[in-house]
Parts: sequence; C-alpha cells; structure tokens
Amino acid sequence: MRKKFYLDTCIWRDYFEDRKDNLKPLGEFAFQFLKKCEKNNWKVLYSEFVVKELKKDYSEERIKEIFSSFQNLLVKVHISIEQIIESEKLKSKIKESHESDILHAIISRDNNAVLISRDRHFDYLKDFVEVKIPEEIIFD
Repeated sequence: MRKKFYLDTCIWRDYFEDRKDNLKPLGEFAFQFLKKCEKNNWKVLYSEFVVKELKKDYSEERIKEIFSSFQNLLVKVHISIEQIIESEKLKSKIKESHESDILHAIISRDNNAVLISRDRHFDYLKDFVEVKIPEEIIFD
C-alpha cells in the first residue's frame, strides 16, 4: 500500500519561507520530505482548511505556484460536517490543543494518513493519529 501524509500548515510555511530553527534547516527538511514523497510515489494530502490558513500570509497565486511544483503527489481531501462537529466536541476534552489542530488530526486520521507537523499541540492528539516530523520520514 502506498504511503499517505497530511501536512500541517506549519510544514508548508517552513517550505514557503525556507525557515530555520537555530541550526535546523526546517525549509530544507520540508523540501526533502516532499522530494522523497515524489520519488516514492507517496501521496501528500491537503485540505481547504490548510489553504485557508495559508491565505492569512500568502496570496492565492503564491499558494497555487508552490503547490504546482508538487501537483503529481498532492491530493485535496474533503472536510465533512461530521469532522468539524467532532473537532468541536474534542476541543472541550483536549484543552492543550487548538481546535484547528484537532481538525487537522481528524482529517489525517480519517484519510489513513500520517500527520506531518512540528506543532507540539499534536503531542496531545497522538492517541488517535500518528504524528511525525519531516526528518523522521527523510531519514527512515
């Protein structure tokens, strides 16, 4: 079975901005992760919610430009009303995580994808979704 990954918005931002964290080249890790997905014919899922979050800082044209570089591996997934309701319910139980992160985790889980993120809020969601950082896939 082909691997599937759902990228949290922070990973796209790492790539878009070529961000660094002290000594870690986060943008390069995001790029190498995407290249490994391309090489292995793995799918990278995204949702309209990721696009909405990216639009806070980037134009629609810029987002399309970046996504077009990897169009052969990107798959847009639907967000259901049930997923939104579930994220709202879980927010009252998981106070350490944002509702938006909970929704990303639910989308990833429901699509049988590994969630790729650096956001520590996802540590509280590992009970129902597998969460990794790009380096764990690159160097695996």
